[in-house]
Amino acid sequence: MKTTREAKTKPTKKENITNTSLYDIEINALDGSSIDLSKYKGKHILFVNVASECGFTNQYKDLQKLSDTYPNNLVVIGSPCNQFGKQEPGDASQIQTFCERNFGVTFLLTEKVDVKGSKQHPLFKYLTSKELNGKKNSSVKWNFQKYVVDKKGKLIDYYYSLTKPMSSKITKHLK
Repeated sequence: MKTTREAKTKPTKKENITNTSLYDIEINALDGSSIDLSKYKGKHILFVNVASECGFTNQYKDLQKLSDTYPNNLVVIGSPCNQFGKQEPGDASQIQTFCERNFGVTFLLTEKVDVKGSKQHPLFKYLTSKELNGKKNSSVKWNFQKYVVDKKGKLIDYYYSLTKPMSSKITKHLK
C-alpha cells in the first residue's frame, strides 16, 4: 500500500503528457549549431519537412513568403529529410546553397532528420504523437507536410503536402 507521500510525488501518465514541452526538444540547425526552440515562445511555429528534389520543392518560395508576411507572429522551420523518394540527397552545405540560390530562403533550416520510422527525430515524434503533443496522432506522408504550433508550443494542426504554405487553412491561425 502506498503512503500518502508516495502517491503525491509519483506523477500520473496524464501529468507526464501535460509536462511534455516542444521547447525542451533538442535539434540542430543545418550549420550544426543548437536551436533553442524556447526562443520562439510567443510566436507560432510552422514546421515542415523539406526536400530539394521533390515536386513540391517550389513551396520553398511560398514558405519564405509566409515567413516574410508574418515576421512578428511566425517562425518557419524547415527540416530536410531524405526518406521520401531519396529527394534530399545533399549534405548541409549543398542544401543551404540550393535553398538560398534558388528560392532566397532565409528561414531556419534544421539538420537533416528522419521524420518517421525507428530513427524518427524527437521533434517529429512530438508533432506526430497525441501522447506527446496532446492534440492528435499523425504520420508524415511525404515531403512538405506542415505542422502549425501555437504561441505556447502546442500543436494546432497539420497539413499534407498539397496544402500550400499561404493557404487560408494555415494563415487563419496567424491573424
